[in-house]
Amino acid sequence: MKVSYLEDTDTLYIEFRDSNIAESRGLDENTILETDEKGNICAITFEHASQRTDVSHLIVEGIAA
Repeated sequence: MKVSYLEDTDTLYIEFRDSNIAESRGLDENTILETDEKGNICAITFEHASQRTDVSHLIVEGIAA
């Protein structure tokens, strides 16, 4: 899993799995959900992230070994 924040575009990208994207769906005008060919969620993108999320504060819990 990878979390990236692109400050120049104010975009938060969360990748859940490294897989080929088969479909991108707009959940609203600023949120994109990407799925693979089996319908598994691969990633989600938040535009205008600093207004919609708390990008300055990240907590990671329960990391599997």
